[in-house]
Amino acid sequence: MDRNIVFPRSIRYLMAVAEHHSFTRAAEALYVSQPTLSQQIKQLEDLLDVQLLDRTGRSVRLTAAGELYVHHARRALGELDTAKRAIHELQDLSRGSIRLGMTPITDYLASPLLEQFNARYPGITLSTLEMPQHDIKDALAEDRVDIGIAFSSTLTAEEPSDEVDSHILFIEPISLAVGKDHPLAGQHGPLSKHALEQEPLVLFSPSYALRQHIDMYCLEHGIRPPIAIESTSLSVIMEIVRFGRLATILPDAIACAQHGFHSGRRVCLVGTFALDATRDRFAVEVQSYFSAWTRALAAALRRRG
Repeated sequence: MDRNIVFPRSIRYLMAVAEHHSFTRAAEALYVSQPTLSQQIKQLEDLLDVQLLDRTGRSVRLTAAGELYVHHARRALGELDTAKRAIHELQDLSRGSIRLGMTPITDYLASPLLEQFNARYPGITLSTLEMPQHDIKDALAEDRVDIGIAFSSTLTAEEPSDEVDSHILFIEPISLAVGKDHPLAGQHGPLSKHALEQEPLVLFSPSYALRQHIDMYCLEHGIRPPIAIESTSLSVIMEIVRFGRLATILPDAIACAQHGFHSGRRVCLVGTFALDATRDRFAVEVQSYFSAWTRALAAALRRRG
């Protein structure tokens, strides 16, 4: 379904003029004559009984009324695209697209998850977008992503909203992770608060959910481990720890997936990985797939570690 077929021509012409700030360039982009384009927009203005374009300057600009009208027109176009995708995705999942939002802490799930998904649903295009934890809910509500996998410090699913459902995937122990040359490499068992306070750490920046979880734990127990390095990149944190004598704190499944990492010393922390999905957007089978496979992947990674 070409949305240009069902979307009124006069509105498409107005949006083109708003984009190009010129009747001539808009007409060229649309492959129509300039008089035809001008006539269609004038008919729209007459229908609405308001001036949508300011034609007095060297370039054509939207009036305040025009700005408002084009804003709503773009939203309507977005809804048309959403409807088109929803229809395709109801066709036994044989075609369509899914946009998956992930945080840096959940990226380790991405490669095997996407590979298995493609093997099962080869007709569906799956795209990923990395974003901070706090952006996922907004991205879902604003239709920028369809499914999000995120880390949370809470042990229960968040309250569902009108737009988004949230489901717990798995609850994960959190441990001190060190490289092979660290004095604690190969050791197991709980890590005391005193021992944690002596360890220089490489952690995510304070805006990240895992870091906030760690900071809250330290605050509640009155400890202040030295923070040697902060980063927004999980791969940077891992490389620093893998080849040095600094430590980090990570969910077990992530640390166990890394070659040369040791994560046997448990911190008295657990975290939750949750699946957030838009309502009435995809067949239940797709959401069930992500839930089942992320749980299975996490379990396999822990066993491998």
